[in-house]
Amino acid sequence: MGQVVATAEHVVRAPAEQVRAGLADYAGVRSRVLPEQFSDYRVESGGQGAGTRVAWRFAATSKRVREQLVEVTQPDADTLVERDTRSSMVTTWTVHPADAGATTVRVRTTWDGAGGIGGFFERTFAPKGLRRVYLDLLGRLERELGAAA
Repeated sequence: MGQVVATAEHVVRAPAEQVRAGLADYAGVRSRVLPEQFSDYRVESGGQGAGTRVAWRFAATSKRVREQLVEVTQPDADTLVERDTRSSMVTTWTVHPADAGATTVRVRTTWDGAGGIGGFFERTFAPKGLRRVYLDLLGRLERELGAAA
């Protein structure tokens, strides 16, 4: 058993303030930019940044579906942390201004993986799949923020 880490980074062509606000808007923007791997999305409480509780079903594959209940904290203005209350999964979103009108978004998810041969495959393939999901989400966010401008 070991920790599994999945990361992704994308430069979003929108100002950092707009990207921060979009990522933290669980009641609006987030619900519109989630890829098809997320379903049954609902805000349990809050809806804007820290203090939000949101639930969804995440289908990593057709056979690997997780029911997640996520609590959001915001340790600083540039960071959102999402902790799944039903597992060891923690996702950290970090936003940094890049060139004029662009923002670098980094996302890092960690969780305690399985042991044995199943754990080997999880550590090998899950990060790549999750990275694709995050890059899709960030592309959708970029299009959403462009449409809002």
